[in-house]
Amino acid sequence: MAAANIVILNASNFTAEVTNSAEPVLVDFWAPWCGPCKMLAPLLDELAGEYAGKVKIAKLDIDESRDLAIEHGVQSIPTLALFKGGKQIAQVVGMRPKSELKKLMDGGL
Repeated sequence: MAAANIVILNASNFTAEVTNSAEPVLVDFWAPWCGPCKMLAPLLDELAGEYAGKVKIAKLDIDESRDLAIEHGVQSIPTLALFKGGKQIAQVVGMRPKSELKKLMDGGL
């Protein structure tokens, strides 16, 4: 379950929420069965609060939106992709410390 300020993505809202977003978007490509994804979730919840109004945080379940995951080059999860102006500008794979996630997000500001 995502925090109130985390957007849940799917094929029908990806363009509106990510491609057409006025603010940078950090997309968490994840799946419910992924252990490291579950470990990452509380950090993303914290960051969603800290970066509210500056960077949008969104989650995309790769099992439900496999085509989008493939389209964005996701080969293992968790994969975090930072989008700015509708273009992917950075990507990291695997569990990362909060400090590294903040650096990634700051790169999009």
